[in-house]
Formats: sequence, C-alpha cells, structure tokens
Amino acid sequence: MNALVIVESPAKAKTINKYLGKDYTVLASYGHVRDLPARDGSVDPDHDFEMKWEIQPGSKKHIDAIARALKGADRLILATDPDREGEAISWHVLEILRQRGLVDDKDIARVVFHAITPSAITEAMKSPRDIDQRLVEAYLARRALDYLVGFTLSPVLWRKLPGARSAGRVQSVALRLVAEREREIETFTPQEYWTLEATLKTPRDEAFTARLLRIGERKLEKLAIPDSETAARIRTALETATYTVEKVEAKPVRRNPPPPFTTSTLQQEASRKLGLSPERTMGLAQRLYEGVDIGGETAGLITYMRTDAVHLAPEGIAAAREVIARRFGDRYLPQTPRQYKTRVRNAQEAHEAIRPTDPARTPESLNGVLDDALWKLYDLIWKRTIASQMEPAEFLRTTVDIRATVPDGETCGLRATGQVQKFDGFLKLYQEGTDDEEQGEDERRLPVINEGERLALERVEARQHFTEPPPRYTEASLVKKLEELGIGRPSTYASILSILRDRGYVRLEKRRLVPEDRGQLVTAFLESFFPRYVQYDFTASLEDKLDRIARGEENWKALLREFWSEFRQAVEATEKLRIADVLEALNEVLGPYIFPRGEDGTPDRRCPACGTGTLSLKIGRFGAFVGCSNYPECRYTRPLSGGAETAGGDGEALPDRIELGTDPETGLPVTLFLKGRFGPYVQLGEAEEGAAEKPKRASVPKGLDPATIDLQMALQLLSLPREVGRHPETGEPILAGIGRYGPYVQHGRTYANLPSVEDVFTIGINRAVDLIAEKAARTSRREIKSLGEHPEGGEIQILSGRYGPYVKWKRINATIPKDIAPEEITLEQALALLEKKAADKGGKGTSRRAVSRRKTSG
Repeated sequence: MNALVIVESPAKAKTINKYLGKDYTVLASYGHVRDLPARDGSVDPDHDFEMKWEIQPGSKKHIDAIARALKGADRLILATDPDREGEAISWHVLEILRQRGLVDDKDIARVVFHAITPSAITEAMKSPRDIDQRLVEAYLARRALDYLVGFTLSPVLWRKLPGARSAGRVQSVALRLVAEREREIETFTPQEYWTLEATLKTPRDEAFTARLLRIGERKLEKLAIPDSETAARIRTALETATYTVEKVEAKPVRRNPPPPFTTSTLQQEASRKLGLSPERTMGLAQRLYEGVDIGGETAGLITYMRTDAVHLAPEGIAAAREVIARRFGDRYLPQTPRQYKTRVRNAQEAHEAIRPTDPARTPESLNGVLDDALWKLYDLIWKRTIASQMEPAEFLRTTVDIRATVPDGETCGLRATGQVQKFDGFLKLYQEGTDDEEQGEDERRLPVINEGERLALERVEARQHFTEPPPRYTEASLVKKLEELGIGRPSTYASILSILRDRGYVRLEKRRLVPEDRGQLVTAFLESFFPRYVQYDFTASLEDKLDRIARGEENWKALLREFWSEFRQAVEATEKLRIADVLEALNEVLGPYIFPRGEDGTPDRRCPACGTGTLSLKIGRFGAFVGCSNYPECRYTRPLSGGAETAGGDGEALPDRIELGTDPETGLPVTLFLKGRFGPYVQLGEAEEGAAEKPKRASVPKGLDPATIDLQMALQLLSLPREVGRHPETGEPILAGIGRYGPYVQHGRTYANLPSVEDVFTIGINRAVDLIAEKAARTSRREIKSLGEHPEGGEIQILSGRYGPYVKWKRINATIPKDIAPEEITLEQALALLEKKAADKGGKGTSRRAVSRRKTSG
C-alpha cells in the first residue's frame, strides 16, 4: 500500500522521509494553506458566522503537488504538528482535497509525532486516529474571534484616533500591560526611608552584620523610619546599647530543581540567559525539533516545542537518570524519579515537556556541529531537563536574633541571617535565571554564634533609601505575566510581541519594553470606550471557553453569538463620537501621565505660555502632541511624552525645528529638525548663506521617535562614527556608526550589523572584534547555508555577495530583503523570492519554460 504523508515543513519532511520506507511519500504543506482573506465579510455573523477561506497565494503550488502525489497513493496520512494549529492545518488540507474529489476512495488517518526520531515515528504510525473535530472547532472559534475584533475594532480606531494602526483581541491586552506599567512609573512618587545595621563582634573577635527589625514591641515595616532625624535618634540609642544573643536557629533547607521547559518557560529563560526574543527562540526550537544534519544524518534533537506540560515521558526520565548516574554519580540521583504537575491556568498538556530526544546526546558532542545559537539553546534545554531529575541542593540556613538594651531599659531587636551550601545537587549543572526585579539579597556566611553570648558593638550605620517604581517589563517578564493571567497561548506570545513592535506600539530599550505614544493612546482609547474587551479577566475567560470547546464541553457557534451580540453594541455606541470627545476622554485617562502635577497632586492643565489656556491632547500630521486651547493666539506645543517644548508651532503638529541646547565643547546651538529631505535630523550650528562649509548633521535613525531626542542623544548622534578601539591584530581602528542599512561596526572594508542603535554607543572592543571576525568568515565562505533541492531540481543556496545576501538557484539570483535574516530564511521564503525575481525579469536567467512551469504549479 502506497501512503502519502503530509507534514508542515520541508525540513521535517526531509527527516521523516529517511525514516519511512519506500512505500511512503512525505510532502510539506509549508504551514497553513488557507486563511481568511484580509477584507470585510470573511466571517459573516449574519449567516451563522460563515467563514470564507482562500488558499494563500504561496500555497497553491504546494497543494497542487499534494494533489498530484495523492492520485498515486492508497492512503493519506495527515501528520502535521501535535497542537491545535497543527490539527487545523490537517483539516484545511483535507477540506481542499475533498472539494477536489480526491479522497473519496482513500484511507485517511491522522497521526502526531511528538519527536522526530525513528522510534517516535514508528510508534505514532501504530496509533492513527481521525481528525479531532473539537480541536478544529476551538481553532475556528479563536480565528473568528480574532478576525471579528481586528476587522471591526481597527476601523473604529482609524476613524476616531488618527495614527492608530490596529487592535487585536490578545495584542491589545498585552499592550495594556506595558502601557499601564509605564504610567505607574511616570506617576510614581518616591518615598524616603532609612534602615539601620549594626556591625557586631563575637567573643572570638569575629564580626558580622545584623539589621534592626524591632523597637520595643513594634515591628518595623519598610517605611517605618521616614527621615534622617528619626534615623539619627535611633542610631544614637543603638550606639549606647548592650547586645545579647537571644536565639540561634540553624535548620536545613532544600531547594528543588525547576521543572523541564514548557513553551513559556523556554521563552523566558532564553530571554534572560541568551538574550533571545521569544520569536527567535521559537524559530531555533523549531529547527531543533524538525531535525539537524549530524554527520550526514538528519536527527530531531528535541521533542515538540509547543506545550504547557511539565511532565516527561517514562523513556525520557529513564534516559535522563542514566546520564545523571554516569556523569555525576549516585549521590546526585534521587531514589525515585521526579514527577511534575503544571500550575499554569488553562494548561494544555497534550504532550510532554520540551526535552532532548536522546539525553545521551550531550551538548559537548554537538559543539562545532550546530551553529552557535542552536547549540546554546540545545545546551539550555539539555541542562534544564537533566537538572529536573537531579537531587535538591541542600543548605544550612542560620537565623540569629539579638536583643539590644539601651540605658533607659527599652529593647530593640536585630537579626542576622546566613546560609551555607552543604550539597550542590542540581546546582552543579543548572541555575535558573531571574529577572532583575526578582533578585534577592545575597545570603552571607555567619561565624559561630552561641545563645546568651554578649556581643561587642563595632559601629552602627544608618542608610538612606527611596522606594522605586516597578520595573518595565522585559519580554520574559511580560510572557510570564500573560501566562499567569491566562491570556493567550504560549505558542502565540512570540507573534504578539512581534506585532506590537512592528506596528510601532512598543520599542525595546535596554531589553525593556517601552510603550510608544501611539501605544499609550490606543490603550487609553480602548480603556475609555471598550473597557470590557481589554479586561484581563474577560480575555482569560475567553481562553477558558476556547479550552472548553476543545474538550467538547461548549458549542463554538454559541460562544461567537454571545460575544458578537455585546461587541457589536459597543462598536455602534462609538459611531457618534466626535474627535473632541475622544481627546477629552484620553485627557482624563492619560492626564497624570502627560500633564504636570499641581501642589495637590492632580494634573495641572494650565498653559505655561499664556497662563489662561487649557492644555489638551491634539492630533497632528506627526501624531499626538499637547497644545493650548487658545490656539491660534497661543501656539504652545510639546511632545506627548515630555521633552522639548515651544511657544511656537502651528497648532496642528510639532514645530519644524526644536532648539535642544548648546554643545558644551563648541558653544554652537544643537537643533532638531523634524522635516528633512531624508527625514528628521539634528544639526550642530547654523547654516550661513554663502559659507563653504555646511553645519554638521546626523539623521535620526529609523525606529527612534524624534520626540525622544534630547541634547545628550543629539550630541551622541553628531559624534558618530565613534572609535570603539583598535583591532588587536591590525592595529587599525574599529568604528561604530549608523548607515543606510542601520547600525554597524566597521573595520577596514568589513561591516557587521548591530542589533540596535543603542549598541552603537555601548558596544565594547571584544564584542566588536567578534562581530567583525564572524562577518569576515561568512564573507570568505560566500555560502551562508544550503536550503536543499528546488522542487524542479537543483540546489538552492543562500550566498553572501558584494551587495548583500541573496538566494541562488541555477541562474536566478534574488536579493534577500533587509528585514529577513539570511541565516533564518526558510525554503518557502526562498522559493517566493526566486519566483518573484523570475517573473520580474520575464524568465531572464532561466528558461521561460521553467518560469511558466513554476507559475502553473504555483
């Protein structure tokens, strides 16, 4: 019996093809083959939410190839990924083939591979099933909800809030988290407080530090000592006190290892430890799952990477325990295997946690085989998996309570704590990363201290502190928060973060998420007029209902009817809103954030220029800004999020130029021009008519909001390129600058891209040398990577050329767009670029027959 097996990606198809016999043909669907067209009416609420699907332009040729292969097969095996999206892809493929009348006489089966290994594939083939219609219906409900929100709400934003891009069911809630955190930071008022510590000595002359915790019977809270006068009074009393050890308690503490990775925790840890975005992490994990060439053989290195589960399959646990016993010894191996249970809301545990398919394949054995990023991610997954099955780390934690008695008889309580590691356990292999806000104080080791001992005072120190606002979210901490709230799915977090950045709602600054003005405005608009649909509980409850659909406990059409009835009413209520109404509502929400605070702490909206006008949000050609109500008599304007202000302006937009200050070295004025031939720019000095030398200028880099440019940033831009240092081998300078293609480092004629503008000012010589060396190595190799065979024969290569990276197939060369990393380009993307290049040239460089054949099949 001949069988046609359908998987999602060509890499996966290539790997599985090697494991199955000659009776199987494995083809790729190249992801989703159908989608809802991006136009009104693709989901029709008036006809019971009928959904109009279209085959995507790039997918037609893949469907045609599947249809041709199916004609010679007796059996169709749908083996797309083992999650809700994978189930949907199989359903879409089957629906298309049914519409073409190609499956009536075929045996149809659905199988799922949780790992791409010979044993996993063999086992999966033994357990075929039908397509799970409950999972498909959950997918259809989610897709319809996202479409209805996006295509109904986005036009409202465009009409009522000029400059807004779009809204989304989960995207807008994630944006609200980032925007609300920024408002907390902006409106935060620091509070002063003091702490006191005494340095004490034992009778054996060993010193240690204890912290004041109690005065009399009153326990000191964080802000209990509010000022220097109070701190000085307590310090004086402590300096006259006698000190006695009241209690010494030493108890063993065990720290258990963290569980194996889920999709979410992998994204968080890869962000903390490797600096990878969730999107990049998932791309690398996909490659590890689908298979990597190792010594001429393709092998899947990890199990499926989209999972909420923390349990491991018995064979995975057994293999991990073998590695522990062999590598670390029996002392590190628990008597019984560790079992984990998820605590995450709405967890989907259809398959096990992410782990190496073969734990015996150590990271060391793959060093030099995998590229750097892949190796680091595999190393992280391997260590986490092995550590999860190791013994706990053991500590001895000591707490010493000390009584200080002052001459008037009043007592104070101090405490010293210390911790000693007795056994490293899993920490020998793996230490879990933390966000900055999760860092605690380091535990100190204490000397021998006995109860009842008198202690000598060496000194008392009073330290001033100020409360700090909550930190901005990192990508890792935002993913963690979304998961805690039950919003979205871990498999969608990468795309959510990418959408927020691409649409200019947030930016990454020092690895923290900062909302742009546009993002703040959209969030405030939704909070004002669509509050229900950006509530965390409401969004999480929708996820609960989608999960109920997947379990067959709820009807998907009933969910859509309930949602649409209320949502449509909310949209219709905004139809009569005037822009002035919208702006006034935003003034209320954003007032504490955008207006200065008066003496009573409330927003002060008096115009500082005329004194009689009222400050208000306004919408102009360059987005939102703050202006005076007395326009045109008063032309005061300033950017939304602070920065330079002016009493000029046109009342509709930011002024054409803003004086930022004076360069301290030259004494020349520094000016920001918002309208230049090539966009905004900063200038040092003034242009003088007839002068041979023009003032020095520097463009404002793309992605950098001109409203955020201050004098310091302008001077940094004007100082570019900067010399990072001298190359250790050639002695020639390495420069960092911003060019036509973005930020870069340069050594001679070798240029290497930098990830962000910030890196231009912060990169050190060591990293710069590494980037230059890597770029030189890639250039000398010319070939960046091979994508394998073209469907019509011949190898497809990614090459490095004089004018940048490009795709080569036979005699067709197609330039790779700047927003696509050449190392990450997929075969599907490469085929699309080649096809477009051939079409643009009318077949030049290859036979017209080949071009025609591609167009016919595509």
